[in-house]
Amino acid sequence: MDMNFQEEMKKMFEEVMNGIKTGTSEFFEEKSEPEHKETVVNKTRSDEGLQNLGRKDTKYATDYAPEVLETFDNKHPDRDYFVKFNCPEFTSLCPITSQPDFATIYISYIPDKKMVESKSLKLYLFSFRNHGDFHEDCVNIIMNDLIKLMNPKYIEVWGKFLPRGGISIDPYCNYGRPDTKWEKLAWERLSHHDLYPEKVDNR
Repeated sequence: MDMNFQEEMKKMFEEVMNGIKTGTSEFFEEKSEPEHKETVVNKTRSDEGLQNLGRKDTKYATDYAPEVLETFDNKHPDRDYFVKFNCPEFTSLCPITSQPDFATIYISYIPDKKMVESKSLKLYLFSFRNHGDFHEDCVNIIMNDLIKLMNPKYIEVWGKFLPRGGISIDPYCNYGRPDTKWEKLAWERLSHHDLYPEKVDNR
């Protein structure tokens, strides 16, 4: 075997072994990552047009603010599937007495091309806390705003409000895109959604 080759291999071996001991060998140098992962993520968010996600200076609206809602692209538009949000800290005001109302809001929808971004939805629901509307109005307003925002195939909103004056109110509304199978689904779910009401002693 060529002596020069042997010497080169020996030198390389010594460099590797020395690198193991000191961590300075080029074989063990960590490859540099992008300056900050968040920068890459923010670029994607910016491309999607999202303004709220990832911000540290989040601003909370003091009254009803549908303009804070944002969408992103549905990456599985060829598949029908449900997305469900459980929102147990919803608060609004009685429009007559200004007393606070508390509820869990359930939002389920089948997306088409657009989906609602969850942080913007949180900020939107938060904006109801100083807004005066009846329970039934709140639920229908939420559904109407989400239909306008993302044009889903199907959506339903169910509000389960804590009792005031000894009565709890649970308004339910839904929507299926007209002249499609989703319109039929909306009627089926509307007509069967509460055939077996829950007990009210669990609140």
